[in-house]
Amino acid sequence: MSNDQQIAAHYSRSELLSSIEAGLTAMGKTAATATMEDLAPVDEFHIGGRAATTKLCEQLGVLAESKVVDIGCGIGGTARFISSTFGCQVTGIDLTPEYIDVARALSDWTGLAEHLRFEAGSALDMPFDDGSFDVAAQLHVGMNIEDKGALFEEVFRVLRPGGRFGVYDVMGESGAQHAYPVPWASDSSMSFVDSQSNYRQALESAGFVIRTETNRRDFAADFFAALKQRMAEVGGPPPLGLHVIMGDDAATKVAHMIEAVASGALAPVELVCEKPLT
Repeated sequence: MSNDQQIAAHYSRSELLSSIEAGLTAMGKTAATATMEDLAPVDEFHIGGRAATTKLCEQLGVLAESKVVDIGCGIGGTARFISSTFGCQVTGIDLTPEYIDVARALSDWTGLAEHLRFEAGSALDMPFDDGSFDVAAQLHVGMNIEDKGALFEEVFRVLRPGGRFGVYDVMGESGAQHAYPVPWASDSSMSFVDSQSNYRQALESAGFVIRTETNRRDFAADFFAALKQRMAEVGGPPPLGLHVIMGDDAATKVAHMIEAVASGALAPVELVCEKPLT
């Protein structure tokens, strides 16, 4: 099995769409009545969920006429949020075919399909022309990609001059130890966490100018504390949440992530970059 196949298999969940529909039913909702807010707990597969998405997107200068690409789009939550918030066209690409199928279905349910396009494929070889997009977003994707240089060169290629690129990935210093599984990897063979300094170097080598860098460790710690409190109050996970995507070992994955952030081994980091005009 290739590394891409191994990673896609890690994320794939049998009957994922049916599980989401069952969660909606438990909430008294249906596919016909589901809203963006209803889907938000399962829609944003990264630390901080919708709040983290909002924070990153505020820095990207998205306009109604912008063409946006969401790299590693998962089931389309970020793409739907950007499109519904700014009224723009968004294209999502993800390595996991099941995620793409679910992304299309949820976009139909929420009435946003007209403004969205989803493609199955690799972030290292995107099926888009040079300069196709004004804005690119990447949320919790780089941890599964070893060659950050090739990744950022490909993003640079598909952005127009002056375009902005927002990265929100889990990062850590080389050699930092943490337990597996974690949300993005069953074991170390599919995990390529890298340092903020190496991200910076790879982005600049690809041609990007870095505008801002923000370590979001404290934000992550607050997010996990609030998550733990909510679960304690209701006696378990809600009908819809990231456990639906992560599968039966979701609690273990989240516990390991919390431990790694608390110890300082890992932290989510934002980098907002720009492709120069010349």
